[in-house]
Amino acid sequence: MTDRATSVDVARAAGVSQSTVSRALSDDKRISEETKKKIRKAAERLGYTPNEIARSLQTNKTNMIGLIMADIQNPFYPTVLEVYTQKLHSMGKRLLLLSVPRGFEVDDVLPSMLQHQVDGLVVTSAVVSSKLHKILKVHKTRTVLLNRSVDDFSLNSVCCENTTASIEVASFLVREGHRRMALIGGRPDTSTHRERHQGFQSELNRHGLDIVDEEYGGNTYEGGYQAALRLFSKDIPPDAIFCISDVMALGALDALRYELKLRVPEDVSIVGFDDIPAASWPSYNLTTVRQPVEAMVGRSLAILFDPEDYPPVSIKVPGELIIRGSVKTGAT
Repeated sequence: MTDRATSVDVARAAGVSQSTVSRALSDDKRISEETKKKIRKAAERLGYTPNEIARSLQTNKTNMIGLIMADIQNPFYPTVLEVYTQKLHSMGKRLLLLSVPRGFEVDDVLPSMLQHQVDGLVVTSAVVSSKLHKILKVHKTRTVLLNRSVDDFSLNSVCCENTTASIEVASFLVREGHRRMALIGGRPDTSTHRERHQGFQSELNRHGLDIVDEEYGGNTYEGGYQAALRLFSKDIPPDAIFCISDVMALGALDALRYELKLRVPEDVSIVGFDDIPAASWPSYNLTTVRQPVEAMVGRSLAILFDPEDYPPVSIKVPGELIIRGSVKTGAT
């Protein structure tokens, strides 16, 4: 069996020093393109691949970003994962994904992620605990919360401008003649729920209206399905429902159409939030708020790779109301 090629072999074949090989394969700008090309050809001919573990020990950098996802069954997050994967690949970086098992919190898995000495960390946790703050402070790992925010600015965060987007949803429904609007929320202890609820309610109040009823669906399809059934078990049902996530909106739509035999949007209008791929399918045709995932991921990576050290920032990126066929327009 032939011994595995080393950087010394590549250096000898290319007529350069071993340190030049390491810098060239790390795309060091101090190495000319001509030299890089010669080294890459020699490495390819010899079948040499850099030892990432050894390189990380030398540079104190792993070129790896950790991503902790606590709600990966929500269809919004696989889209987020895909965007991170593509952007990091284009930057020559790697992604380490850790999905939080059901019944556990980020606190339970964070130490395992930090053992990999990632250069930065993205967390999409539903709830950010004080314990998480303490662990990150000790390890000094630059961290960004995605699709979450914290009131005390103790951690970097990037999310959609939830309050403004939800104001737009309420304004749109009122403008189209709806007067009895209900809300299906996710988890009341999360920033996304609070901000979307607050924006929706404040705009209704401005028009002399209020949320007529509210149920919780836990940001799951089944949760949205059951929440819709509960809303329509009351004496006076709503004429529109705002679901703070698309996955719950899809569940609510199916409950209304298939179990209650109601027509959407003729009998009741539905609005979601996220614009997951299924929202645009003809069978749902869901009016929703499109989260700016590309921009949110891009801003989070800019924070992680910024060479300057600065106090935590909170970035909110505007969403976009996407009007489809699940809302009755011109209602009376």
